[in-house]
Amino acid sequence: MKKDLPACPVETTLLFLGEKWRVLILRDLMEGTKRFGELRKSVSGISQKVLTSNLRAMEEGGIVKRKVYAEVPPRVEYSLTETGKSLQPVLDSMTDWGMMYKAENGV
Repeated sequence: MKKDLPACPVETTLLFLGEKWRVLILRDLMEGTKRFGELRKSVSGISQKVLTSNLRAMEEGGIVKRKVYAEVPPRVEYSLTETGKSLQPVLDSMTDWGMMYKAENGV
Protein backbone atom coordinates (compact mmCIF):
# COMPACT_ATOMS: atom_id res chain seq x y z
CA MET A 1 0.00 0.00 0.00
CA LYS A 2 2.84 2.42 0.81
CA LYS A 3 4.10 2.51 -2.79
CA ASP A 4 0.80 3.63 -4.33
CA LEU A 5 0.06 6.66 -2.17
CA PRO A 6 -1.89 9.53 -3.70
CA ALA A 7 -0.32 12.97 -4.13
CA CYS A 8 -2.91 14.63 -1.88
CA PRO A 9 -2.05 14.30 1.86
CA VAL A 10 -5.73 14.35 2.87
CA GLU A 11 -6.42 11.46 0.52
CA THR A 12 -3.42 9.60 1.95
CA THR A 13 -4.84 9.99 5.47
CA LEU A 14 -8.24 8.79 4.28
CA LEU A 15 -6.65 5.60 2.95
CA PHE A 16 -5.90 4.67 6.56
CA LEU A 17 -8.83 6.28 8.36
CA GLY A 18 -11.56 6.44 5.74
CA GLU A 19 -13.37 3.42 7.11
CA LYS A 20 -15.44 3.70 10.27
CA TRP A 21 -14.02 0.53 11.76
CA ARG A 22 -10.40 1.58 11.38
CA VAL A 23 -10.96 4.77 13.31
CA LEU A 24 -12.68 2.85 16.11
CA ILE A 25 -9.92 0.22 16.20
CA LEU A 26 -7.36 3.00 16.33
CA ARG A 27 -9.30 4.72 19.13
CA ASP A 28 -9.24 1.56 21.22
CA LEU A 29 -5.58 0.76 20.56
CA MET A 30 -4.61 4.29 21.69
CA GLU A 31 -5.33 2.98 25.21
CA GLY A 32 -2.68 0.27 24.79
CA THR A 33 -2.11 -3.26 23.57
CA LYS A 34 -5.20 -5.42 23.16
CA ARG A 35 -5.92 -9.00 22.24
CA PHE A 36 -8.24 -9.81 19.34
CA GLY A 37 -11.13 -10.71 21.64
CA GLU A 38 -10.77 -7.47 23.58
CA LEU A 39 -10.90 -5.47 20.36
CA ARG A 40 -13.94 -7.36 19.15
CA LYS A 41 -15.78 -6.52 22.38
CA SER A 42 -14.69 -2.87 22.49
CA VAL A 43 -15.57 -2.15 18.84
CA SER A 44 -19.25 -2.93 19.15
CA GLY A 45 -21.02 -4.19 16.07
CA ILE A 46 -17.94 -5.37 14.17
CA SER A 47 -17.80 -8.94 12.89
CA GLN A 48 -14.77 -11.17 13.33
CA LYS A 49 -14.18 -11.17 9.56
CA VAL A 50 -14.30 -7.38 9.26
CA LEU A 51 -12.06 -6.90 12.31
CA THR A 52 -9.50 -9.34 10.92
CA SER A 53 -9.56 -7.67 7.51
CA ASN A 54 -9.11 -4.18 8.96
CA LEU A 55 -6.33 -5.25 11.33
CA ARG A 56 -4.47 -6.85 8.43
CA ALA A 57 -4.82 -3.71 6.31
CA MET A 58 -3.66 -1.53 9.19
CA GLU A 59 -0.71 -3.84 9.79
CA GLU A 60 0.21 -3.72 6.11
CA GLY A 61 0.01 0.08 6.23
CA GLY A 62 2.38 0.25 9.19
CA ILE A 63 -0.25 1.55 11.63
CA VAL A 64 -0.67 -1.59 13.75
CA LYS A 65 1.78 -4.26 14.83
CA ARG A 66 0.77 -7.83 15.56
CA LYS A 67 2.61 -10.02 18.04
CA VAL A 68 1.97 -13.77 18.11
CA TYR A 69 2.99 -15.78 21.17
CA ALA A 70 3.94 -19.45 20.77
CA GLU A 71 1.40 -20.72 23.27
CA VAL A 72 -1.49 -23.14 23.27
CA PRO A 73 -4.02 -21.76 22.66
CA PRO A 74 -2.26 -19.14 20.52
CA ARG A 75 -2.24 -15.61 21.86
CA VAL A 76 -2.12 -12.64 19.51
CA GLU A 77 -1.79 -9.03 20.63
CA TYR A 78 -2.22 -5.85 18.64
CA SER A 79 -0.67 -2.48 19.37
CA LEU A 80 0.05 0.74 17.53
CA THR A 81 3.33 1.47 15.83
CA GLU A 82 4.91 4.88 16.28
CA THR A 83 3.19 5.89 13.04
CA GLY A 84 -0.13 4.72 14.47
CA LYS A 85 0.45 6.63 17.70
CA SER A 86 1.18 9.76 15.67
CA LEU A 87 -2.51 9.77 14.67
CA GLN A 88 -3.51 10.76 18.23
CA PRO A 89 -3.92 14.48 17.33
CA VAL A 90 -6.23 13.49 14.45
CA LEU A 91 -8.44 11.49 16.82
CA ASP A 92 -8.33 14.30 19.38
CA SER A 93 -9.56 16.75 16.72
CA MET A 94 -12.34 14.36 15.75
CA THR A 95 -13.36 14.06 19.41
CA ASP A 96 -13.36 17.83 19.90
CA TRP A 97 -15.42 18.39 16.76
CA GLY A 98 -17.93 15.69 17.69
CA MET A 99 -18.40 17.15 21.17
CA MET A 100 -18.81 20.67 19.75
CA TYR A 101 -21.35 19.48 17.19
CA LYS A 102 -23.37 17.61 19.76
CA ALA A 103 -23.37 20.63 22.11
CA GLU A 104 -24.45 23.01 19.35
CA ASN A 105 -27.26 20.70 18.27
CA GLY A 106 -28.57 19.88 21.73
CA VAL A 107 -27.62 16.22 21.59
